[in-house]
Amino acid sequence: MTNDSSLLHYVPVPLHIQGGESYLESQACNGLRRWADNFDRLTFMFPQIEAPPPIGWKPIASVGPALEQIEVVPLPMAYRPDQFLRHLPATRRRIRDLIGKSRYVGFAIGGLFGDWGAVACLEAHRMGKPYFVWTDRVESEVVRRSASDGPWKRRLRAHLTHRPMAMLERAVIRRAALGLFHGADTFAAYAPYCKKPELVHNIHIGREDHIAPDALAAKIATCAEGPLRICYAGRADPMKGPLDWVATLERLSRAGVDFQAVWLGDGAEHARMQAAVQAAGLSDRVDLPGFVSDRNRVLATLRDSHLLMFCHKTTESPRILIEALISGCPVVGYDSAFARDLISGHGGGELVPTGDASVLAERVTTLARDRAALAALIVRSARDGAPFEDRAVFRHRSELIFSCA
Repeated sequence: MTNDSSLLHYVPVPLHIQGGESYLESQACNGLRRWADNFDRLTFMFPQIEAPPPIGWKPIASVGPALEQIEVVPLPMAYRPDQFLRHLPATRRRIRDLIGKSRYVGFAIGGLFGDWGAVACLEAHRMGKPYFVWTDRVESEVVRRSASDGPWKRRLRAHLTHRPMAMLERAVIRRAALGLFHGADTFAAYAPYCKKPELVHNIHIGREDHIAPDALAAKIATCAEGPLRICYAGRADPMKGPLDWVATLERLSRAGVDFQAVWLGDGAEHARMQAAVQAAGLSDRVDLPGFVSDRNRVLATLRDSHLLMFCHKTTESPRILIEALISGCPVVGYDSAFARDLISGHGGGELVPTGDASVLAERVTTLARDRAALAALIVRSARDGAPFEDRAVFRHRSELIFSCA
């Protein structure tokens, strides 16, 4: 740990307030613990909302003893233009004061109105304070893609905002002393605009979460027969390609593949997924339980499954691929720089052109019929997952931050 270190960081994870208690998403709580491993004093800014927390969120007190090193600063939730402009003057002053009190400062960005991370970047620049930028997906590209799907109001808003959003992203990245970009897709998109871009990973997986050697051996031994076990865990949103996922399963069924599949997660497309499964006659083979708050259940599903099948359509770095690899669960799905980088060491997955559910179904069918190849892929996936561990990745990020002040 660096002596006399202090960090100011903005994270756009909502801080829910209910009954005088503050709640954070469980992975954000783990992030606070891991940052506290590397800095003496931390100040974290979160947008605050007075509302019951989502299922699975934790009281901030669950962070434990590390909380003694951390000051939590709530900022207004102001994603509407009128709200943002109303809160901007006072929030800017508060952010400037906090920047002046910390040795290291850095901010997660992504958005337009209400993006206090971008506001903080510009304030730090005006103060002559070196700062780092953190992001785990190309938000403007995600918004751009949504301009062609969904309700007309959302499409119009996306059409009007994605270009100025991209301009804001590039403006704050150009001024940053350091760019921490999660995953190869995000890195490739933003590195050309950054003085010092770094490819990093954002994971909350401990060494104890990796599949045990005996469990991996048992999984390999039992994959030779029985239904192919397919899984996915994540939001049922268009960017995740949930309807492509169901279409691929329908093709597997028509090809005579014996399988059982499960998608853990809720979202805007969940009802359409259910309807598509029923229409395809797959209700007895596909389970869509909705949101699952129990992280151990998610990991158990990954360890039990023969492969994680995914149909991601946007430029992002979904952590579920890493969680699959550490579970000895090969990743089989649409190609991306992020997925390609994750399996570049040992080849613990199979990738097909984005949007081609037909080719994806052919690839999965081949694995279902060649169980020796599937077993080898399981071995390679565990090898690709071996390096991922939260203490190591947070230490790596911290060392990069120390170098940029």
